[in-house]
Amino acid sequence: MIDLNHKSGCLYGAAPPRAPIVEAISAAIDTALVARNRSERPRTYVSSSGLGRDCLRQIQYDFLAVPKDEGQEFAPRTLRIFEAGHRAEDIVAGWFRIAGFDLRTERPDGRQFGFEALGGRFKGHIDGCLVSGPVAMDYPALWENKALGAASWKDVVKRGVSLARPVYAAQIALYQAYMELPAPALFTALNRDTMELHSELVPFDARLAQEMSDRAVAVVRASDARDWLPRAATEPTAVVCRGGMAGGKWHAPCAWAKRCWGERRPGNAPVERFSRKRAEPR
Repeated sequence: MIDLNHKSGCLYGAAPPRAPIVEAISAAIDTALVARNRSERPRTYVSSSGLGRDCLRQIQYDFLAVPKDEGQEFAPRTLRIFEAGHRAEDIVAGWFRIAGFDLRTERPDGRQFGFEALGGRFKGHIDGCLVSGPVAMDYPALWENKALGAASWKDVVKRGVSLARPVYAAQIALYQAYMELPAPALFTALNRDTMELHSELVPFDARLAQEMSDRAVAVVRASDARDWLPRAATEPTAVVCRGGMAGGKWHAPCAWAKRCWGERRPGNAPVERFSRKRAEPR
């Protein structure tokens, strides 16, 4: 097409410029990831993976599938990270097997190994169980794997999983207790940036397992009684609500902070009305 106004920079009748291919591809994938996540049915049980969080109210919101605050749904980047973590588990499991370990990650029917209690209202699914292997350690042993960014991975390597990521430690203790695997668990952390693998043995912490189990019971009972469990904070500006580091622990921003605190006048914390209505699959 001849540009009769070539100095104007405008091509009459031309289609608008297309988005760069990187933006177009990313947008298409992100849209699909968000749609898939929204189509998944919400959990109807207390999950062992989140019981180590500080705030009981937050755990209860999660159990009841209470809708998150506007804008607090998982971002596409977070959904990608979650999926990368699941794939990383398969990668590390493959490494163990070619190294000569007998690692069991699923039942003959393809389902994960796990446990359930409280009539199915408290559940957990393990990454795997090491039955035997070429390394001197106690077998059978629980295997738990996480894929972490470089900063988080270095923190776990430096301080150990129990101090650096207490939520993971609580999850491990529960699995050891309910799966009757009291030998030290093997925790592995894969650095997503360098593919370095950190391994450590985590002794069974019976006290922690009991504390987390009691938490699950408290969440279910309070929900049945239509009572809200207490918050872990006294102000909405607390780190456990807004997110950040405190006491050597990282807190993700609470996805229900606005709902939890509501419109608040100075010195007057509102009491939220209890509702059992769950979020519907979208």
